[in-house]
Amino acid sequence: MNYPEIAFTNEVKILQEKYGSRAGYARMAQIRTTDGLSNEEIDFISQQDYFYLSTISESGYPYIQFRGGPKGFLKVLDPSTLGFIDFEGNKQYISTGNLATNNKAALFFLDQAARARLKMFAEIEVVSLTDNPVLEEQLRLEDYPYKPKSIMLLKIQGFDWNCPQHITPRYTQQEIQEAFKDQLSESKKLKEENEALKAQIRTLKASR
Repeated sequence: MNYPEIAFTNEVKILQEKYGSRAGYARMAQIRTTDGLSNEEIDFISQQDYFYLSTISESGYPYIQFRGGPKGFLKVLDPSTLGFIDFEGNKQYISTGNLATNNKAALFFLDQAARARLKMFAEIEVVSLTDNPVLEEQLRLEDYPYKPKSIMLLKIQGFDWNCPQHITPRYTQQEIQEAFKDQLSESKKLKEENEALKAQIRTLKASR
């Protein structure tokens, strides 16, 4: 896998040369060959509950779609393969239709709390649920109340991390609750103690 070899087309190289970044990116291309995802990428992907998927339509336009689910719904099957269950949505089938004529896609992962983003090129195969029951079992999500439609199997062709510049940190409701768990627990305890003291005062007043 070599992300720069895919991303840096001739026109891209011309612009890099024009604006003075070509030498650095040429060195990058020489050292970015990998056999697949490392533990760093595998752990990062396993913690994500969404990503953006870009496919190319027959009209030549890119189409970007939000794909979300429970944390870890996109599973790493091996260092060069990802997979997930595609659930029924608004039934436009734009991404699936695009993949029927061009199986090349791009994925974009963004963790704003960690200020991290991962870019990826992949070739996607749409697999029927009945054609591969073993894979369906491997990718199945427990207690997820949506109807599965098919399987998307992604063969990774290259990936690259982006720098954190310009990423504004944002946090989910769950992350905020976890960060303030001790304070919320202490606040609840104080509230209960306060209510107990009020009850004692009311009892003392009533006994006079």
